[in-house]
Amino acid sequence: MLGEYRIEGRGAAEIAADVERAVGAGELRPGQPLPPMRELATRLGVNPNTVAAAYRTLRERGVIETAGRRGSRVRPKPVTTGRDQLRVEVPPGARDLSTGNPDPDLLPRLAPALAAAAEAGDRRPVLYGDDPVDPGLIRVARAELDADGVPEGPLTVTSGSLDAVERVLAAHLRPGDAVAVEDPGWGSVLDLMPALGLRTVPVGVDDDGPSPADLARALAEGARAVIVTTRAQNPTGAAVTAGRADALRAVLRAYPDTLLIEDDHGHGIVDLPPHPLAGTTRHWAFARSAAKTYGPDLRLAVLAGDPVTVDRVRGRLRLGPGWVSLLLQRAVAHLWSGGAVDRTAVAQSYRSRRRPLIDALAARGVEAHGRTGVNLWIPVPDETTAVARLLQSGWVVAPGARFRLACPPAVRVTVSPLTAADIEPLAEAIEAAVRPSPSRVYG
Repeated sequence: MLGEYRIEGRGAAEIAADVERAVGAGELRPGQPLPPMRELATRLGVNPNTVAAAYRTLRERGVIETAGRRGSRVRPKPVTTGRDQLRVEVPPGARDLSTGNPDPDLLPRLAPALAAAAEAGDRRPVLYGDDPVDPGLIRVARAELDADGVPEGPLTVTSGSLDAVERVLAAHLRPGDAVAVEDPGWGSVLDLMPALGLRTVPVGVDDDGPSPADLARALAEGARAVIVTTRAQNPTGAAVTAGRADALRAVLRAYPDTLLIEDDHGHGIVDLPPHPLAGTTRHWAFARSAAKTYGPDLRLAVLAGDPVTVDRVRGRLRLGPGWVSLLLQRAVAHLWSGGAVDRTAVAQSYRSRRRPLIDALAARGVEAHGRTGVNLWIPVPDETTAVARLLQSGWVVAPGARFRLACPPAVRVTVSPLTAADIEPLAEAIEAAVRPSPSRVYG
C-alpha cells in the first residue's frame, strides 16, 4: 500500500515521528493512504491502541486525516509541507511579484533606532525579572489604539502577527475546535490551523471584508473562533468598511463566546481607518504588526485584548521565550513615536502602483481586487496556466492555491517592485495569461 516505504517504531511517539519525517522528506506523498491501524499494529508487533495513539497525534499535528471507513491518509497539504512551498522559481531576468514584501525603499533606516535602543540598554541592561514590555512602546501604541476605537485593555508584545494569532488560539482552543478563516486568506494562518489540530471553516471575502452571511453560517456550524484582517487583507487587499463592521458585529453579538482575533498588519501603510470589531465578544485580541511599516525582520507586534486573553498569552510567553527583546521593542517605539515613516506618503506610493494596474486590467476586461496594501488578487480560469504564461513573459506571480480553501482559482500579484513603466506591459501579460486557450478542431 505504501510502495517502498515501511513505517517503523515501537511506541506511539516513535511511529508518529517516523510518519511525519517520511511526509516531510517526500517518502509519503500527500493523499497517500496509511495502513489500517490493526494491520500496522500486527506488522510492528504492538498493541492497536499504540497505533491509534500515533495516528491521533498525527491528526492533531495536521499531518494526516481520517475519513471514517476509508481510513487514514496523508493530508493533501500536510503541515510538514507548508503553503509557502507552492512557489515559482524565479529564473534570471524575471521580475518577482510573488513575495508579498514591502518596498525596501519605503522602510525606515533602522540604525539610528537600534543605536538609541542599545544606548538605553547600556545604561540599564535588561535582566531576568524586569518588566517584559517597554512602557514607551505601550504609550505610543495605546494612544493610537484608543484613537482607532480599540477598547481599553491590557497590552503585550509578541514576535509578529502570526505569533500573536498562534498564542491567542492556543490560549483558548483545543485540538478539534473549528476556526472561521478568511477564504482566500493568509497562507501562514491556513497552515497554522492543522499544526494546532484545529479545523478551518472558510468565510468568503470581498473588497469590504469577510462575508457576514458566511460568518453567520460558520458560527452556526460550531466555529469557536474567527480571524479577521482589518486592512490590507492578504491576498485580496480588502479593508473592513464601517458598514461591513456593523454587519459583522451584529453576527458576533449572537455568539458572544466566540474568540475574535483581528490582524491589523496594514497599520502604517494604509490610509483608510480601521473599523475594529474588538469588544463585541467576551474574548478578543487585536494585533498590530511592525513588519510592513518598519521591516519584517523586526518580528514584533503589539497585542491588545481582554484581560483573560492577554494574561494567558503573557503567562505562556513567560514559560517559553520569556519576552520579546526589549532592544527591539525600544527600537520600534523610537521609530513609531519619532515619525520615521511618512504613512501618508507610503500609502500613496502603494496606491499609485495598485490603482493604475487595476485600471489597466479593467480596460482589458480583466477583474482585479486590491483596495489596500501591497497585493492584487486576480481571478483566473486556471492557475497553473496563468502562472506559466506569466513566467514565459518574464513575470513571477504567486499561485492562488497558497491562499485558498474553497474559493475559485486566482493569482496574487505584489505591486511593491513595480514602477509606472511596468503597468502597461504587466497588464498586457496578465490579459494574455488569463485568456482561455484557443480550442482546436481536428479533422
